[in-house]
Amino acid sequence: MVLRIEPAPNDSPTLLKLVGRIASPDVQELKALIAEMPNPVALDLQEVELVDLDAVRYLAAVERGGLELRNLPPYVRAWVLLERERLGESE
Repeated sequence: MVLRIEPAPNDSPTLLKLVGRIASPDVQELKALIAEMPNPVALDLQEVELVDLDAVRYLAAVERGGLELRNLPPYVRAWVLLERERLGESE
């Protein structure tokens, strides 16, 4: 399964719904899409089934930068928190 990105109409802050799998190539697409959107942006990950390490590192970095992550599956939340700790150590 590939990643599908769906804008949620009439939602504030701007909400993007992510569905499927987030892999390394998808991170670049997400970066570009988010850069074009008005702030603030939130990502709804309720229907995300699988993530890879690059995706988790990206999610940890953007959350640390203020982007809201909603409805993360528990394993993704735990992994993002772990990566955020590692990001803090590298600064």
